[in-house]
Amino acid sequence: MSIATTYRKTHDPRIRALKITKTVLMYLVLSALSIVFLIPFCWMLATSLTEAGNIRSSAGIPFIPHPFAWGNYKEALTVLPFLTFLKNTLTITGLCIIGQTLSASLVAFGFSRMRFPGREFLFILVLSTMMLPAQVTMIPTFVLFVKLRWIDTLKPLIVPAFFGGGAFFIFLLRQFFLTIPSELEDAARIDGCSPLGIYRNVALPLSKPALATVAIFSFMAHWNDFMGPLIYTQSMEKKTLALGLYSFKGLHGTEYHLMMAAAIAVLFPVLIIFFSAQKYFVQGIVMSGIKG
Repeated sequence: MSIATTYRKTHDPRIRALKITKTVLMYLVLSALSIVFLIPFCWMLATSLTEAGNIRSSAGIPFIPHPFAWGNYKEALTVLPFLTFLKNTLTITGLCIIGQTLSASLVAFGFSRMRFPGREFLFILVLSTMMLPAQVTMIPTFVLFVKLRWIDTLKPLIVPAFFGGGAFFIFLLRQFFLTIPSELEDAARIDGCSPLGIYRNVALPLSKPALATVAIFSFMAHWNDFMGPLIYTQSMEKKTLALGLYSFKGLHGTEYHLMMAAAIAVLFPVLIIFFSAQKYFVQGIVMSGIKG
């Protein structure tokens, strides 16, 4: 391509105007789609702040309650012991994030940077577990925890996170570890680092975006987990927010203002975590697929 052609493409007013028009149209389409997806959330938020007698009323501006009923949140969160549910959920989520991040990164490091017989076969075997429906292993797992006397405790929801971390997280981190230059590993080995030292001092510091992605996925999965607590917990003191919200629905399912207030309270931490860490989330997903 000649210099004149390049100059014309970058400085021609018609070409620049066309690029600007395409950009504006793209942003308009994305904005319209985002509004469509935000409408249900806006309705839920507005309903949570609406008085009981005004929910079905058409008076006032749509999605703007009048007056704002902030007491709905206090009333909704005091019907059941939501503080106990929150404590259990935070305990499960926090420990599972630590367990899955550490164990999955350690297994992924072994599959990506170490050489041993049968490595590829074992990695394919690990990935094949993603094809197994959860219902297939549900009964054997439940029987195992019954024999361990872990039913109605938080152990079945926490301990498995420290053993492998899950096939998807292993795959995600392995793909990221493959992008780390081998020269850094060789330099660390020359300096006397063991494989565990290379994992701790080289791989982990360079993998913050991927680790943040795993942490976000783990947080969302365990914060919203319903089936696990439903199967393994029985007493009210061991239930989580997902089960508490379901119990609240059974008691106040027709009181939409309270139901939406409880749902917003449970959803709020997920929104905060996602928007505060979305940069690492996107970066980790993009960079994990660079090298196969």
